[in-house]
Amino acid sequence: MGSVIRSLHHVTATVNEAQADLDFYVQLLGLRLVKKTVNFDNHHVFHFYYGNEQGTPGTIMTTFPYHGHGVPIGRIGAGQVTVTSFSVPADSIGAWRERLAAHQVSFTEGARFGEPFLSFVDPSGLMIELIGAADARAPWTGGSVDATLAIRGIHSVTLAIQTPARTLDLLQGPLGFTLSRTEGLRRRLTVGAGGGGHQVDILESPGLHAGWNGLGTVHHVAFAIGTGEEQLAMREELRHAGLHVTEVRDRQYFTSIYFREPGGVLYEIATLPPGFTVDEELKALGTGLKLPHWEEPHRALIEKGLPPIILP
Repeated sequence: MGSVIRSLHHVTATVNEAQADLDFYVQLLGLRLVKKTVNFDNHHVFHFYYGNEQGTPGTIMTTFPYHGHGVPIGRIGAGQVTVTSFSVPADSIGAWRERLAAHQVSFTEGARFGEPFLSFVDPSGLMIELIGAADARAPWTGGSVDATLAIRGIHSVTLAIQTPARTLDLLQGPLGFTLSRTEGLRRRLTVGAGGGGHQVDILESPGLHAGWNGLGTVHHVAFAIGTGEEQLAMREELRHAGLHVTEVRDRQYFTSIYFREPGGVLYEIATLPPGFTVDEELKALGTGLKLPHWEEPHRALIEKGLPPIILP
């Protein structure tokens, strides 16, 4: 089958304290809290979704705040998404420099493939970049950041892979990415329309220590697919290629399959529908604690077990 991967869908990370996470992504970076729900595998842990107004796939960063649950600090390394990069207007880098400094966020600067970037860590230790890029996607304008500066969505993710040949084969084979640029040990692959939200960087990292999941690490990266039927067909193609792929899992706002690529990174393939307005109106996204129907009988217990938070 030809590739039906449309774009990136989301990045999901294991983080520390819920309030610090909310303040950073909503107040400092200006993303919208699109959904406040729980980790479906541990309903005493929040699951926050941040993105643009609608939570369009390719704009979404999601986090599991595991503070107080005995999860150790992770190690960023090979076999992981090591950097999550967001697009901002190219002429806004100076203003972002001032904003980060005003919030006492230390950063470094650089340029990659002709685009300037600022690199820093979030409160849990995740590596984040703001990349000045041409990106026509509409930003969320109802938050704390002016539209002239606002994040347009995920620009790309960086995967550190010790020996990337099989990773590249998978991306350029069943997943349908195309190698678009090379800079040193970094290869950029694109899918669909290319540009922001359609890019993966593979950083060849021989000798880099292996990463392990824990607080301050990315758990997985998800790619978007159009329909459940396409997802099932992709699952069979991946299984035929020798990969162990999970059954389809209902994530309320999309359905998902998961598998670990040859370099060690956990991939998810998530459907576009039904989206985040399935249980909240667009204007109210992120304001209520939303639970899947199978958890509703436990709402009182779940709410009691979650840490107190103040929505920014």
